[in-house]
Amino acid sequence: MAPATRPLLRASLLLLLLLLATRHQVTGAPVANELRCQCLQTVAGVHLKNIQSLKVTPPGPHCTQTEVIATLKDGREVCLNPEAPMVQKIVQKMLKTGIRN
Repeated sequence: MAPATRPLLRASLLLLLLLLATRHQVTGAPVANELRCQCLQTVAGVHLKNIQSLKVTPPGPHCTQTEVIATLKDGREVCLNPEAPMVQKIVQKMLKTGIRN
């Protein structure tokens, strides 16, 4: 390889690595072990019979909001609005029946 092409190759590789590193930030897709909120959008509620398990994550250094993530019987995960009265009822019912994750 010619000595003149090495800096250009190095710069191209660094640019490619930078683009790959920022790809997840552009799409907004959560990444495992990433220290940020998992729920970017929430829904007001789902029917209780469709919920397989429920995970409630209190505020912490990763996220300043309480997050309620319902795993549905079809395998999808849905972020629920913890402030919605319907969601609060669902959480209370799930805690009473012991169905949680």
